Amino acid sequence: MAKIKAPQIKRTPGDIVFSFINGFFFTVFTLLCTFPIYYLFINTISDNRLVQAGQVNFYPRGVHFNNYVALIEINELMNSAFISVARTVIGTIVMVLASAFIGYLITQSKMFARKFVYRFIIITMYFNAGLIPWYLNILMLGLTDNFLAYIIPAIVAPFNIILVKTYIESLPKELEESAFIDGAGYFTVFKSIILPLCKPILATIAVFGAVGHWNSFMDSVILMDNPKLFTLQHRLMIYLQTASNLGNQMDNTGNISESALEAALNSRVMSLTIAMASIIPILMVYPFMQRFFQKGLMMGAVKG
Repeated sequence: MAKIKAPQIKRTPGDIVFSFINGFFFTVFTLLCTFPIYYLFINTISDNRLVQAGQVNFYPRGVHFNNYVALIEINELMNSAFISVARTVIGTIVMVLASAFIGYLITQSKMFARKFVYRFIIITMYFNAGLIPWYLNILMLGLTDNFLAYIIPAIVAPFNIILVKTYIESLPKELEESAFIDGAGYFTVFKSIILPLCKPILATIAVFGAVGHWNSFMDSVILMDNPKLFTLQHRLMIYLQTASNLGNQMDNTGNISESALEAALNSRVMSLTIAMASIIPILMVYPFMQRFFQKGLMMGAVKG
């Protein structure tokens, strides 16, 4: 049996020009987006004095990996990395499960005060008391200098709940109804039917939650006095401030000691290295979540 060839679409000169311009634009845009990460990386593996002199721009010079080895030897940095990883993993898991369960409950017409609860959650997206009342609330709950301060305030995420709710409403109702007929309860339906079917949207909000937890540092700055609870981003801010202060001293004084010069150099280079190290884990998350991300986001935003 002869194969049927697909019809050939004839491209006009205008189509060819548009494709070329489109490809050129997105190629340049991609390079602009990736160059800051590339620039950061080559500065962390180049000779430290060349980096301090601003002589590393497009390719590494005097390649070495001593800066990354030095990171491992700094105990306070490893502790901050552990806090950030623990916060990201635990906070994301708890947030995803809470968003999934709340989103599921809101879709149930038998839930008491369902519309009120849903609207009450949504209104928090537009109105909040502000930073000082938030801090006082955390203080009264006894969450200052407490690891749970990273987890508890971020459990309920209104935007993520909306995405999950909308996604669940797009699923066939017959699946739940047949389970109820067989005697399953709400929790059984949620665990055995809803959760497995919601993998795309749960992966989507997991990416949102993980990035938010990993990049957050203001709560660490405001709530934590114990250095053992500092996040990696908080530690990076401290290094940046140290490098800036030493740099200002060098600018304001004509004579600078060799030790101060070396301290300023190391602080700046180590800040760049920490920044690069803090980017790598998030960059590794996207390839594994990409196949779920687009599908989940589109399906979770079809209906309001």
